[in-house]
Amino acid sequence: ANIITIYILGALITSIYTTGYRCGVLYSLASVLLFDFFFTQPYLTFQVHSVAYIFTFTVMLIASLISGTLANRLKNMAQKSTQSAYRTKILLEATQLLQKAGDEADILDITATQIMKLLGRNVMIFTEEKGKAVPGRFYSNKQSEKNIFLRFNEDMAARYALKNGVITGYGTENLSSVDCLYLPVKADGIVCGVIGIEIGNQPMESFEYNVVQSIVGECALSMENHRNAVAKEQAAANARAERLRANLLRTISHDLRTPLTSISGNADNLMSNYEKMDEKQIKQSFADIYNDSQWLISIVENILSVTRIEQNGMSLNLSDELVEDVVMEALSHFSKKNSHIITTDLEGSLLMARMDPRLIVQVIVNLLDNGIKYTPPGSHIHIKAEKKEDMIYISVSDNGPGVDEEYRLHAFEMFHTGHRKVADGRRSLGLGLALCRSIVNAHGGEITLANNTPSGCTFTFTLPSSEVFIYE
Repeated sequence: ANIITIYILGALITSIYTTGYRCGVLYSLASVLLFDFFFTQPYLTFQVHSVAYIFTFTVMLIASLISGTLANRLKNMAQKSTQSAYRTKILLEATQLLQKAGDEADILDITATQIMKLLGRNVMIFTEEKGKAVPGRFYSNKQSEKNIFLRFNEDMAARYALKNGVITGYGTENLSSVDCLYLPVKADGIVCGVIGIEIGNQPMESFEYNVVQSIVGECALSMENHRNAVAKEQAAANARAERLRANLLRTISHDLRTPLTSISGNADNLMSNYEKMDEKQIKQSFADIYNDSQWLISIVENILSVTRIEQNGMSLNLSDELVEDVVMEALSHFSKKNSHIITTDLEGSLLMARMDPRLIVQVIVNLLDNGIKYTPPGSHIHIKAEKKEDMIYISVSDNGPGVDEEYRLHAFEMFHTGHRKVADGRRSLGLGLALCRSIVNAHGGEITLANNTPSGCTFTFTLPSSEVFIYE
């Protein structure tokens, strides 16, 4: 009985570690013959003298066949379960990766990679370009494998799938003589790519095909979502541009009328009454014309800068610059006869920052102009620069009336002026600080507004610092 049990155990092991039923059947027959040859009388022969042994052999053979068959079935079920779990894992992984894809190229790349991992077959992407299927990246887990997708008939099948939006190639009704299967990827009914899968002489299982279809479906859905997101973003950008244009037109037509009227009136007065005016009146008229024109030039420059940034982004010409040089350049834009007292504290002369000097000069000029505009004559404006860790902090402070919380929260928004009154009576368009924020953010820094102590406000912006090397 122990010997028979050992033989049946051998049948189980044979069925588990071999493929198909043939080896199990052969082992069962061989085990019966070996038992007869070695363990029944007469020994070392295949003769059987007792009828009871024939019954034993029959039961032994049947038990061995049944146990081997059951073991083989269990093994096949386990293998199919493992394959099913792996395929499901690939599908879920594809879904998660597609949700994180950045653009259409990433979406197609993830799809092709997951299909290659699922099937272990060669895969190729074909993208749409001017109505043609353009071969893209070739995916293969066999480094010596030739790319059969470049054959003429395969290229024709890929083009057919792209043009007609139907599955084409091996096993289909469309150009079935080729060796590959071509699945179109549709977004909103438009074919935006084709996934080619090498089939050859190894057709896909129905479950594999269904999983591939699911992955391609997820790819198409991700493509649609991406295109919808791009369209929504473009629509939002167009809406912002439209609002910007409307605000500019409304603000310009309303708020630039005063300085233009002043310039026109002073010019007309000079032309009509020049001979009757004394020298002081003439100089005052010229000064008024000059100041109004300078203010208009500043406003127009800010308008052009803001609209250019909003529409086309900002192009930086970065270099390592001395902060002192940039501050001095900004101060040179202001008249020495200015009624405000401007002081500096630059913490040494070798503070350097990575910047576009032309744009940073514009930031400092706008902040100084803001301080002059909103503080009474004789006010103090202080420029300070210092290094903290790897950033340069530049601040412009004044001792004016300061700002309220509502203004501080919205100070850097375009066209926001709050309830602050301009010292010279003109109205600000609210573009200067918005432009400052755009420039500083483009440099990788940030700009803030805080109340100064005991009065006034402080604008502070940061720039990446750069090292100074002195060679002796």
